[in-house]
Amino acid sequence: MSDDQHIPAPLRLFNSLTRTIEPFAPIEPNHARVYSCGPTVYNYAHIGNLRAYVFTDTLRRTLLWKGLNVTHIINITDVGHLTSDADAGDDKMEAAARASAKSIWDIAAHYTQAFKSNIAALNILSPSEWTVATDYVPQMIAFAEKIAPDHCYELDSGLYFDSSSVPDYGALAGGRDDAAPHKTEMARIDPVAGKRNPSDFAIWRKSPPGEQRQMEWDSPWGKGAPGWHLECSVMSQARLGQPFDIHTGGIDHREIHHPNEIAQNQAFHACCGQGVGAATAGFTGARWWMHNNFLVDRQGKMSKSRGGFTTLFSLVDAGVHPLAYRLLCLGAHYRSELEFSADNLAAALTRLKRLVMSVEGLKARAEGVTWQSPRIDYLRANMHPKLAPLLEQFDAAIADDLMTPRALPLLEEATAMKKVPVDEKLCLIAAFDQALGLNLMTLTRADLRVQPKDAQITPEEIEAELERRTAARAEKNFALSDEIRDALIARGVEVMDGDPLRWDWRLTLG
Repeated sequence: MSDDQHIPAPLRLFNSLTRTIEPFAPIEPNHARVYSCGPTVYNYAHIGNLRAYVFTDTLRRTLLWKGLNVTHIINITDVGHLTSDADAGDDKMEAAARASAKSIWDIAAHYTQAFKSNIAALNILSPSEWTVATDYVPQMIAFAEKIAPDHCYELDSGLYFDSSSVPDYGALAGGRDDAAPHKTEMARIDPVAGKRNPSDFAIWRKSPPGEQRQMEWDSPWGKGAPGWHLECSVMSQARLGQPFDIHTGGIDHREIHHPNEIAQNQAFHACCGQGVGAATAGFTGARWWMHNNFLVDRQGKMSKSRGGFTTLFSLVDAGVHPLAYRLLCLGAHYRSELEFSADNLAAALTRLKRLVMSVEGLKARAEGVTWQSPRIDYLRANMHPKLAPLLEQFDAAIADDLMTPRALPLLEEATAMKKVPVDEKLCLIAAFDQALGLNLMTLTRADLRVQPKDAQITPEEIEAELERRTAARAEKNFALSDEIRDALIARGVEVMDGDPLRWDWRLTLG
């Protein structure tokens, strides 16, 4: 291989601000600062929500793969997010607390822990820091005081941001060729009496007269709570400074939430002496804004408001290992819609199964040889000639706007490569998995046999019955063999005779 083929592929990422893929270089040399919009902890995250964090984790792992240090912040919204995406309806947290007759703080603690459990189950790296909205209310009030004189106005219901006070409002949502305000955005904004512009949004929401909320604070505009959009501007600035490198979220945030964050950031930037106009028109707070697309089922986008949404917990209860869902996500590009179905999930589980069993076989052949995942530059300089092209192709794939659908087959090709030292092959697979996060070096075949919540039989009982069946078949007692198989099927166990994966059995999904 020539020396120029060893040159790492430059990292290129799609920027929602420009709708183009651009070469990425961090503002601070060798250090990328990333902020990800986190959950509003009033309910369990559905698997569509969790796709955003698989995407963000893939981004973070790619930045690490490219040798960068990463500071990654994910926020927890425990106040301020209304039941509409704009300024109408009730606070989601207050509504959940009333519906369950529990303290809002208990609601927040329960669903925060559930979300973090989902993150761990999907092998998503914990952020450098979790920021919690209620910990930053004093900073939010100070931020609002700074921008209020030039950019806000007060109504009986609260303090509102005048979206016409900043240049190019809503450019993120509509692109450079669309006229603002945008039809899709306006369709999602309920009217509030007295607003100057339909796209204006709440910075501070006053508590209604005679009503005491569980979460409310004193402010110059009366007792109340911060607006949802204000939270992320304040927390990202507090923990990462401005500008920082990358802000991520679901594509639905591109329409309202993120344009409103950008407007606040422009206003704050202007009020700190930079001036309104050209100096702030290009200032958004983050250099890159990145968004993953929706997870869809045959009924449309997955949404809590439709009811009956699928959680990661429900997949596990049905006997699916969480990393099968991660692999399903990696099999589609993050900017493409991803269809969720039982068939697609089963195919992802089978694909994961093949990978795990291949790696288990390689580790068994290694016979105690120490393998590790060295730095990519070391691999590049010392890789076996047959494996070196795979390393370069994998690097090129993930550097091309996180093109994981192109990277996964290279991982599978590496596991099947012949006439290569096992330890070198394992090193390369471990390196690939640092970027993909499938936990292949520790995951086992047994780990993937997740027992459904309503299963009527244990794995130990299944193995015992299969031993009886093997003995019956050896004695050519096929009537008994069939009887044992039928009894297992009746208890939810599929006996997989002749399975090329040597899976032998599986518990059927509910």
